[in-house]
Amino acid sequence: MTRITIHRIWKMFIAAAVAASTATAASAWEPTKPVQFIVPAGTGGGADQMARFLQGVIAKNNLMKQPLVVVNKGGGAGAEGFLEVKGAKGDAHSLVITLSNLFTTPLATGIPVSYKDMTPVAMLALDQFVLWVNTESEYKTAADFVKAVKTGENRKFKMGGTGSKQEDQIITVAIERATTPNKMTYVPYQGGGAVAVQLVGKHVDSTVNNPIEAVSHWKAGKVRALCIFDKARSIYKTKITADQAWSDIPTCKESGLDVEYQMLRGIFMAPGVTPDQTAFYVDLFKKVAATPEWKQFMEDGAFNQTMMTGDDFVKWVDAANKTHYDLMKEANFLAAGK
Repeated sequence: MTRITIHRIWKMFIAAAVAASTATAASAWEPTKPVQFIVPAGTGGGADQMARFLQGVIAKNNLMKQPLVVVNKGGGAGAEGFLEVKGAKGDAHSLVITLSNLFTTPLATGIPVSYKDMTPVAMLALDQFVLWVNTESEYKTAADFVKAVKTGENRKFKMGGTGSKQEDQIITVAIERATTPNKMTYVPYQGGGAVAVQLVGKHVDSTVNNPIEAVSHWKAGKVRALCIFDKARSIYKTKITADQAWSDIPTCKESGLDVEYQMLRGIFMAPGVTPDQTAFYVDLFKKVAATPEWKQFMEDGAFNQTMMTGDDFVKWVDAANKTHYDLMKEANFLAAGK
């Protein structure tokens, strides 16, 4: 074989490889218009803060050609947002960031929507819950708080939380059962931001806000963290206040309050989308998770950095739905017929 023939064959090989690469790139799906990012909750809460942070990271790092537009649709404890996603069958330009109301809202209200009506994309992280009191409160530890609830006669302790029959109230019921039944009055507000403000203003005795919802008030010395509702302490050791890091907060169990609970921060799409469309967003959020901004966000909010996609995520969601069903049944929070 002559040198010229070999050269021609090599050029043909390169041309074919380029053509194949171009065809593959052309077939890969990506958004062709702005992507609506639904938050099924009010403004200022953990889901809203995470959605807007994701919006900023994606734009700053040019991870998607089209803009991500955050829209709050928290009506009906998030039912408004979930129903919109369910109704957008085949529309790959609608995403929803989920929290535990993915499970609790359908179970508590009976609305015709389920996590199975949407396409799972990724678990971004698991969010923690912390028992907070006002800094001027007499309760210095979770043990102090538990003792007061157990022994405080003729007094209802006001627990502020987001929505009714959702994660904050589920935890409240669990606290009551671990201390003294019917000793707490649950006061619902629109969004975790509002809940934190109510505690700072001493309108409630305690809250179980996510770390990200209360961290600014903790830094400012307005609220005190008593315990974290996880099986182990946080891994984050950087000081947030003058003398405390997230890792300094004891677990509720080690403080004598045997209650654990964590919340999903995940992404779902409308039903009927294609595997290529789902794959685009899986890849997008993996890229987000690799940024230094995301790693700092995880630490600032004391998140459990568990990320899942595919079958692992589907199995986790199925198990979480069963857990919420059991908890809500025990608390008598299920809608008729559930």
